[in-house]
Amino acid sequence: MKLTGAEIFVECLKEQGVDTIFGYPGGAVLNIYDALYKHRDKIRHILTSHEQGAAHAADGYARATGKVGVCLATSGPGATNLVTGIATAYMDSVPIVAFTGQVPTSLLGKDSFQEVDITGITAPITKHNYIVKDVNDLAPIIRKAFVIAKEGRPGPVLVDICKDVTAAVTEYEPVKAAQPRAVPIGVNQLELQQAADVINRAQQPIILAGGGIGIADACEELLELVSKANIPVATTLMGLGGFPATHPLYTGLVGMHGTKTSNLAVSNCDLFIAIGARFSDRVISNVKRFAPNAQIMHIDIDPAEIGKNINVHYPLVGNVKLILQELCRKVEIKERTEWLDKIQRWKKEYPLAYQKNGTLKPQYIMQKIDELTNGEAIITTEVGQNQLWAAQYYKYTRPRTYISSGGLGTMGYGLGACIGAQIGQPTKRVFNIAGDGSFRMNCNELATAVEYKLPIIIVILNNHVLGMVRQWQELFYDSRFSSTTIDRGTDFVKLAQAYGAKGLNITRNDEVEDAIKEALASDIPVVINCEIDRDEKVFPIVPPGAPIDEIIEE
Repeated sequence: MKLTGAEIFVECLKEQGVDTIFGYPGGAVLNIYDALYKHRDKIRHILTSHEQGAAHAADGYARATGKVGVCLATSGPGATNLVTGIATAYMDSVPIVAFTGQVPTSLLGKDSFQEVDITGITAPITKHNYIVKDVNDLAPIIRKAFVIAKEGRPGPVLVDICKDVTAAVTEYEPVKAAQPRAVPIGVNQLELQQAADVINRAQQPIILAGGGIGIADACEELLELVSKANIPVATTLMGLGGFPATHPLYTGLVGMHGTKTSNLAVSNCDLFIAIGARFSDRVISNVKRFAPNAQIMHIDIDPAEIGKNINVHYPLVGNVKLILQELCRKVEIKERTEWLDKIQRWKKEYPLAYQKNGTLKPQYIMQKIDELTNGEAIITTEVGQNQLWAAQYYKYTRPRTYISSGGLGTMGYGLGACIGAQIGQPTKRVFNIAGDGSFRMNCNELATAVEYKLPIIIVILNNHVLGMVRQWQELFYDSRFSSTTIDRGTDFVKLAQAYGAKGLNITRNDEVEDAIKEALASDIPVVINCEIDRDEKVFPIVPPGAPIDEIIEE
């Protein structure tokens, strides 16, 4: 059958099982929006307040569901407004397909109105990108984009479509969506047996579970391996939920804001097993003194990560799920009594704790959210202190429940991601934990949440400063608080009400439970403004560049 490019665009989305797209219209994508209007019963379009919000919503949708998130923007500024969201997805290996409109092919390269080389701009932050100049290429490229976004190590793909392509007519033949190629196990039996032998010989091993555990759907395999071999587990920020925080062998985060137990375990282990993690600077800090007595085993899908940041003795590159299945068969049942006793002693000696001094405590707020949701909520975060308190004091027991910008550290990410996560998981309760600085950046997306009647709960940990930057200024810059006080008098309760959301204000710990219960009972967005002390800090913290066992505690 003959269809326009815009109609082919919609048909290809339907082929891929896309039921939701986040976007913002403009001149270069008018034909596409006209086609979306005609198919609005099949594909739901979520109109965000800003294109960046669309990218973050697609990202949050993808992280919460495991599906590919889709966003759409017009050419020029619409396209460039997606860039931060695309980079966020790229750094955290999130599968999204971002579509942008482009000027007609006859106007390319002529500095036309709202023309920008978006494929050139996004080349370093996408797995692949395309510009479509011929309608006959449109369907094959869209199909390839979805496969690339999902296969191997996931990530974003951008498809830039010239406006005349969306109007042109060509033959369209529907096809069944191609599945991404299965990732092979990648290692042979000799390598697997060698790895198992190393694990069996180790006296003091520890596992670092990264975000790749959840992406590979390997949580059960990790739990089986840990239970059989009795190995303690720490996680990266992106790995939260990949191993249950309630498990007795869980030691907490590792690295700059890791627990003292995790960091001591890494510093004293004789075998360090990283799974689906990339050894970021926030984890290893001082490279020369990271796991100084240990052999390093690294299990990952991406060969580029092996040896990139730290020397690896036993690389296992391939399908993480299959590799763990094989290791589970080959490792021996071990007691490791002495090592586990030491771990438990550290956990009792150095618990994750905070001072209860009568002020409203962000740590207590997170504990109450955990308690009142039975640990069943999805938590999105902004970036900064709020991100770390949410990571430390909520017990994540399943993957895809902690959604945060880990690699890029994007302030303003959380609200858009919260919207996407709630749309992707409508039966779950979704919280966005925010700082007042981050919330200001994209608070306009409250209008989106209200319009679509999303019962999201935004908890603003409001200290009237850029909390994490101020904390560094106090600890490492002799308290020179340069441009970090943002006490601008904004009334977030009234702001929420102005958008049509519910606004609540709390100043004391004894108000926390009632406020959360009221928010949970609401069927519209709720903003809870929590007035916390501006000198409240995230502890533990390792000074930048120091070994991870040199920990500053509260």
